[in-house]
Amino acid sequence: METITVSTPAQDIQRQRQRLALILPGLLLGMLLAALDQTIVGTAMPRVIAELHGLEHYAWVFTAYMLTSTVTVPLYGKLSDIYGRRTFFLFGMIVFLLGSALSGMAQSMTQLILFRAIQGIGGGALFPIAIAIIGDLFPPAERGKWQGLFAAVFGFSAIIGPSLGGWITDHWGWRWVFYVNMPIGVVALLTTGLTMPKLASGRQHSIDYLGAALLIAGVTPMLLAFSWAGTEYPWSSVQIIGLFTASAVFLALFALVEFRAAEPILDLRLFRNRIFTPTLLAAFLIAIGMFGTILYLPLFVQAVLGRTATNSGAVLTPMMLGFVFSSILGGQILARTGRYKILGIGTVAVAVVGMFLLSQMDIHTSSTEVVRNMIILGLGIGTTMSLFTIIIQNAFPLERLGEVTSALTFFRSIGGTIGAAILGTVMTNRFQNELAARIPPEVRAAVPAERLTVLQNPQIFMSPEAMQQMRQQAAAFGPQGQQLLELLLQVIRESLAVAIDHVFLAGMIILLLALLFTFLIPEIPLQRRGGRPPAVGH
Repeated sequence: METITVSTPAQDIQRQRQRLALILPGLLLGMLLAALDQTIVGTAMPRVIAELHGLEHYAWVFTAYMLTSTVTVPLYGKLSDIYGRRTFFLFGMIVFLLGSALSGMAQSMTQLILFRAIQGIGGGALFPIAIAIIGDLFPPAERGKWQGLFAAVFGFSAIIGPSLGGWITDHWGWRWVFYVNMPIGVVALLTTGLTMPKLASGRQHSIDYLGAALLIAGVTPMLLAFSWAGTEYPWSSVQIIGLFTASAVFLALFALVEFRAAEPILDLRLFRNRIFTPTLLAAFLIAIGMFGTILYLPLFVQAVLGRTATNSGAVLTPMMLGFVFSSILGGQILARTGRYKILGIGTVAVAVVGMFLLSQMDIHTSSTEVVRNMIILGLGIGTTMSLFTIIIQNAFPLERLGEVTSALTFFRSIGGTIGAAILGTVMTNRFQNELAARIPPEVRAAVPAERLTVLQNPQIFMSPEAMQQMRQQAAAFGPQGQQLLELLLQVIRESLAVAIDHVFLAGMIILLLALLFTFLIPEIPLQRRGGRPPAVGH
């Protein structure tokens, strides 16, 4: 007689935990690779330029990755809902590793830019699909502690990335900044490929090819415009206006197509949901405030306060430590309480306080105060990364998890680009106005006007080589030259402090708007089991 073995609930739970123990490390490794890539490459770029030349194309190494990784996010989200997460997570990982290997072999800046674009095509899949997989595996009430851990990966990578990139570049060469992805990626590939369920919907679908093409055609010029405006070209230039115009035309066509598509790539009807819209807007505004302001923390610490650091990324360590702690703690609180609204309001309010404290800093601010302010900001922002994702996922059924998760990731990425552009313009304009008003008459009389024009770019004060050259030039004029230089540097520090404070103040206003939208998010119970969430008004 055949013996039939019936598993007990305890055995089922044990098997599930064993499977999760294999899946989660692969997902974490995949996200860590993509997160590290955004912080580790910057420290290697001086060596890359020295070998490959092409300084004029420096920004494109980052822009190419940002463009392709951003525009592909909605596509991966929708397609993973249709055909399964595993297929596109593994595809993204393979393309990312291929781009990494090719970038390490690049023989020119043009090749490196092209290969970084390929890398970005793969990287665009890793973040949203990994977060969606957590949504597939756990009910909303349990996702907080896991997605909080995944959000902490971002902070951890920001802490170790710059130092790791510098060490690899110094000891192994800049090419290994890309090659080091290979062994870690292979482990992640094998782990996820062997253990991850397919999780496909199992029914026939139509793919919105036209909508996907129009989305890419609309978003690409918009991202380029925000990346170049105020740096490569003036905001009012023909190039920037032309890019914004082209973006508006293609996005308008995209909207028309999406309302008629049977299964749109990015369903604009999502915005009718009372939870989706305020949550997305809050996350979008936080991305503008966060990415648009933390760019200038290293500039403030190093150029205004005169503190030295191994690299700019190291300056942000206190904020990222607060970010990591908040991500993990917030996830645990959410998992235990199942209440997200008060947690969202509280953490965004803490971020507002942190940004306000940053806006009050001046040339006399102590290092202790700077560290305190950064930690407070990190504590406020950290929880929001996973919290808003869970709020949106909880409002929709499982079959739309990839679509809504990727939509949130997509708008966060665009928010970061917009924040860097707009707040960068605020900083530059304010700095130039302050500097023009503060330069003493004796400096204007002694220093040629063209030399003063060079000083309007505050980034040169982050370069030890540029500062050393300025001191050598001043030394040629004797004691008077040194005295004028010190007077000029003092004026520059004061002007820069005022300009960056205005950036932080603008960031605080943006976070206040995010706080307002957080108040508008309806709260529905987090599901303790998988399945369709409670109905929400549209």
